[in-house]
Amino acid sequence: MAVEIVTFGCRLNTYESEVMKREADAAGLGELQGGAIVFNTCAVTGEAVRQARQAIRKARRENPDARIIVTGCAAQTGADDFAAMGEVDLVLGNEEKLKSNSYRMLPDFGVNQFEKVRVNDIFEVRETASHMVDAIEGRARAFVQVQNGCDHRCTFCIIPYGRGNSRSVPMGAVVEQVKRLVGNGYAEVVLTGVDMTSYGPDLPGNLRLGKLVKTILAQVPDLQRLRLSSIDSIEADDDLMDALANEKRLMPHLHLSLQAGDDMILKRMKRRHLREDSIRFCETVRQIRPDIVFGADIIAGFPTETDEMFENSLKIVEECGLTHLHVFPFSPREGTPAARMPQVARQIVKERAARLRAEGDRAYAAHLKKLEGTVQKILVEREGIGRTEGFTLTALDGGELGGIVERRIVGHDGDKLIAAPADRQAA
Repeated sequence: MAVEIVTFGCRLNTYESEVMKREADAAGLGELQGGAIVFNTCAVTGEAVRQARQAIRKARRENPDARIIVTGCAAQTGADDFAAMGEVDLVLGNEEKLKSNSYRMLPDFGVNQFEKVRVNDIFEVRETASHMVDAIEGRARAFVQVQNGCDHRCTFCIIPYGRGNSRSVPMGAVVEQVKRLVGNGYAEVVLTGVDMTSYGPDLPGNLRLGKLVKTILAQVPDLQRLRLSSIDSIEADDDLMDALANEKRLMPHLHLSLQAGDDMILKRMKRRHLREDSIRFCETVRQIRPDIVFGADIIAGFPTETDEMFENSLKIVEECGLTHLHVFPFSPREGTPAARMPQVARQIVKERAARLRAEGDRAYAAHLKKLEGTVQKILVEREGIGRTEGFTLTALDGGELGGIVERRIVGHDGDKLIAAPADRQAA
């Protein structure tokens, strides 16, 4: 019986789940009568933790004989809370989840209370191992981990306590992983990490993310599309900017970790940029790469946020030309400085999040309209659905899963583009 992995959260978790499946199988979990279900959790918001706990309870009801293992960031930061759940058999930390020995239990695959938690100090981890994977199950594009952890301490963020300090995967190992995935048929590879633009300083040679990007594109000529996951624009280096300007295989889509558009809130978050830095970055990139598409994370209702401060965040959607908006109603995470700050009333937080989402919807609709009549190269994600180079969802006919096809955009339905054969004209 195969081990079932249930993944929450980021693309890094998606990548690590492939490693976990392999290691859990090697430990013999697939031989268990009743099977095993491993939850790879997220701790970014309280809602993410709540959803994980709900899914665990449901899994136990539906699989009374299965072994249930919980790991990931929420398990790393709240191990005792998950261990207290009667539905859970074993809790593993973020480092332990990637090692087969962590999944080995007693001969009868049972655990006692003293063994139920296997979570070590994540800040003791000094290296990020270059785990090789051959494929990302159920995905048309592949993810490659280049970095883990974070050295910054934003006042709202629990993730450093789940992931530890920043550490980078050696460049040679990253290149070999990309070659392996391309050799297995992947046309698009996404580089991922917790704080990806901090890549390199812990490695010999004073490397940066831009150098890694250029090296991958030079050494893996058969790679058709290279994409970056979330970046911190204040850390973008000269090589990265040059690659954006001149490397057409580097996709014109950047998801920015903005978090807010008001200077006082940014300072209280302990972010390293101001609103003008974000606006200037987007203007600069748009000049060197006119087809660039920006996404961003923005938090609504951060502690002490006034109406005026919120309006600055609302305005930055247009000022930066954001298209794909991820809006997070502020969620206080126990143990973070922001949780001790004066909180905004929950109803106001919800209202502000709704206004931000509405502004994001307006910007996205304008983006869809702008693409009508253009010809786009689309990666087929599943039957009838793909994404453009700018990461815009598109409905289309035909095309092999994981392949790239050229289509003309003839319209949109408010959610996605509608594509037709490239030789067909828009009505």
